[in-house]
Amino acid sequence: MKNQDPAIRRLMLFFAIVFVAEGIDQGRVGVILQPLTNYLKTQGWSPLEVTAYFGALNFPWVIKPVYGLVSDFVPLLGYRRTSYLMLASAAAILSYAAIAWLGEPAAIAPFLVLTAYCMATASTLCGALLAENGRTYRQSSLFVGQQWLWFNVAIMASAFVGGELVEHLSAAGALKAGAVIAALAPIAMLTATPLLLRETKSTIDRQAFRRSLQGLLAALRSRSLYLVAAFLFLYSFSPGFGTPLYYHMTDQLHFAQSYIGLLGSITAAGWIAGALVHRVALRRIAPKPLLYLSVLLGTASTASFLLLNDEVSAALVNFGFGVSSMIATIATLTLAARHCPTGAEGFAFAGLMSVSNLAEIFSINIGAWLYEHVFDSHLTPLILVSAATTAAIALLVPLLRLDGQSDESRFAR
Repeated sequence: MKNQDPAIRRLMLFFAIVFVAEGIDQGRVGVILQPLTNYLKTQGWSPLEVTAYFGALNFPWVIKPVYGLVSDFVPLLGYRRTSYLMLASAAAILSYAAIAWLGEPAAIAPFLVLTAYCMATASTLCGALLAENGRTYRQSSLFVGQQWLWFNVAIMASAFVGGELVEHLSAAGALKAGAVIAALAPIAMLTATPLLLRETKSTIDRQAFRRSLQGLLAALRSRSLYLVAAFLFLYSFSPGFGTPLYYHMTDQLHFAQSYIGLLGSITAAGWIAGALVHRVALRRIAPKPLLYLSVLLGTASTASFLLLNDEVSAALVNFGFGVSSMIATIATLTLAARHCPTGAEGFAFAGLMSVSNLAEIFSINIGAWLYEHVFDSHLTPLILVSAATTAAIALLVPLLRLDGQSDESRFAR
């Protein structure tokens, strides 16, 4: 099938709308990220404390297999994906509206956690839909690229808006305004899901349960799935320096908050460029060389932060980092989608993404701890350690025993 097929066009539009909403709403990267980080900083929180706080908000992303398992085995109102996705969207709307209404840190904390659960659930369901339809239409790589293209369009807009909010409003005011914007985004997801998603109705019957159970057991017995999981964990494990970098740009380089937000948009623009580069030039490359290329680019772009000393260099470095990050993301997610057993796509894909999310929690907290307690708040040695650990991932690629075919050529008729 070609991209012109009506079913594929409908899915492409669905993934675009849903992942725009997710990009705006995810607390880890969305419109509320900089307002919340800045608010906690103005309350006297250290980089390690802020990072630990975001790590706690990331916990719902670690247990994504639970959401996948429930949706694989227990249809809601006859559907394994559609009904749960609409429920998560509605809950996200209400949660962000509550954050905007309440405003006080103690009062909004439970709702921030609830938004994380909503977005993690939605991400899990969309990951399952991506894996299922990618296999059906033989377009896993195309769907992954569409997902991350529009997700990063949303992040680019969110980063810019978040920076402007922090620049022009009080810390508390920027946080509340970000929550209002985040409350509006899931409305599009709630509307698009029943209009664009064509899901066959399911029932809890013995035969369907047996098929799902067989898929789950196949996932748990799959040696290749465990190898991919180990690779994804180590791939995401290099010490992160996002929060230390924010403090460094604010306190040492004295960048305006609006410019820091603009840098987030520039990084997202790099992600978009990376998605387009993949779609145009890299989609037919076999998995193994694509993974090697992503490791090489990731190492170089991480090391390039050593050159960051003014606004121009910051823009160039962030754009390059975005390009390399997007290519790496598509390579690893396509790898994950290709190894999901039939009948347990929600559980398997969510499990692989949870491994990456768990590694990310360790990564950002270890990075912040090294920054404060080992490197005495100096960014340079942390960047060097992160680049070195990224480069070491290349040693693991041969263990995956990948075939020599791209996703597209592998299923060519």
